[in-house]
Amino acid sequence: MKTFFLTLIICFTACIAFAEPDLSLQEKIEQTLEGETVLLEPGVYAGPVTIEKRVILDGKGQVTIDGLGKKSVLILKADGIIIKNLTITNSGDSHDRVDAGILVRSSKNQILNNKIENSLFGIDFQESHKNIITGNEISSKKNVKLGLRGDGIRVWASHGNVFRKNLIHDSRDMVIWYSNDNIIEENKGWNNRYSLHFMYAGGNEVRRNSYHHNSVGIFLMYSRDIILEHNVVRYSLGGTGVGIGIKESDNMSIQNNEIVYCSTGIYFDISPYQPDKYNFIKANTVAYNITGINFNSTVSRNIFKGNAFIDNLNTLSVNGNGVATGNHWEGNYYSDYEGFDRDRDGYGDFTYNHDIYLDTLWMDNDWMLLFHGSPVISVINLLAQLAPISEPRRLMTDLKPVFSPKSPVLFSKANLKYDPPAIEIEDDDDEDMPARFASDDDDEEDEDMPARFASDDDDEEDDNRQNKNDNYNRYYFKQ
Repeated sequence: MKTFFLTLIICFTACIAFAEPDLSLQEKIEQTLEGETVLLEPGVYAGPVTIEKRVILDGKGQVTIDGLGKKSVLILKADGIIIKNLTITNSGDSHDRVDAGILVRSSKNQILNNKIENSLFGIDFQESHKNIITGNEISSKKNVKLGLRGDGIRVWASHGNVFRKNLIHDSRDMVIWYSNDNIIEENKGWNNRYSLHFMYAGGNEVRRNSYHHNSVGIFLMYSRDIILEHNVVRYSLGGTGVGIGIKESDNMSIQNNEIVYCSTGIYFDISPYQPDKYNFIKANTVAYNITGINFNSTVSRNIFKGNAFIDNLNTLSVNGNGVATGNHWEGNYYSDYEGFDRDRDGYGDFTYNHDIYLDTLWMDNDWMLLFHGSPVISVINLLAQLAPISEPRRLMTDLKPVFSPKSPVLFSKANLKYDPPAIEIEDDDDEDMPARFASDDDDEEDEDMPARFASDDDDEEDDNRQNKNDNYNRYYFKQ
């Protein structure tokens, strides 16, 4: 019997000694058939890893991929890959190389329920379309200053993607650049710089997101045709704290959002940009901010309907000694409205005028806000209103202010309805163009071009380039 057990022990030891070492994650992926699931045992696998075939990588909550501080942890180069239930950590720290937890260079992938941590960039998309990104928790490198972190999600020239129910915190931004027709909904973001930042983007939809304790909630730059609905933005504080910012952007639909406890609720900078476009700001609650609405200069064609401006320190400010009378204000509620509703139709009996007296002190000098609300300044401001020694500056007028924030007319369909007039722009005649800009012949022949620059394929290349621009950058317009 002893001899039998001794023989068994020797055989078992020999089997261990001569067994093949466990395969690396890269080898497991390469041995997996197209469309199949990579078989993973619970544990930690070393990255970086590149996936160049359509496979499923499912960690089932028990697998960690550690990039060991080398470049991006996972690189997706094939369409239709599924990455789910993994912990992905420790990317490299190069901004130039865009070291990320997941680097996506393909389309129609699914990235589901992963935890991406201690990675410079979370998920980076470049010319990657129709991906689904759901239920991930993303954070950047630890103990790194805000400006030096990478973006939680970075989207460049990528269209038709869905970002849903992700948690993005302690990173830099979520940026959507040169990207159209994406859906961003039910995400949460905190302790970031910009929770959501658009540039040169169009046709995107942003719904039911919650952003708090960021420098900026949502910022729209050089973009158009974006829908913002049912979002909550809170505690965007600091000198540059903005709930929603709009810069040189057109045809924005900003409705049913809640912007509270921010330095500035909604900020406008040369928006709308095109002379025949509007922006629509309807049914939003803008409350308890230092400034409810701030215009960087005098702009027009913003439509304010059915909004509730509640207990902001300043309801409205316009920099540069400007006014906001060129915008349409109608059917909004203002907590500083001084009037009655004697006929009980839900609207105040008198027009709401926003005149400023001593307020000009802190509109032109932020440091003067230190004295806002002090007894002396309050008395002087009251006296200026009772017996003004100069004409006050009227920033805006609302002819039909809503009397109560609880009035059913505030968010009613009739109160929110507004059809802006079409604006016709006359084309400039070529004959009026200065000579230095005029062309002698718009249809110059190739034979006039020096031989070293001529190409038989120029027309075909131009057509291909135009087709690509039409498909992928139809919302981009040269500023």
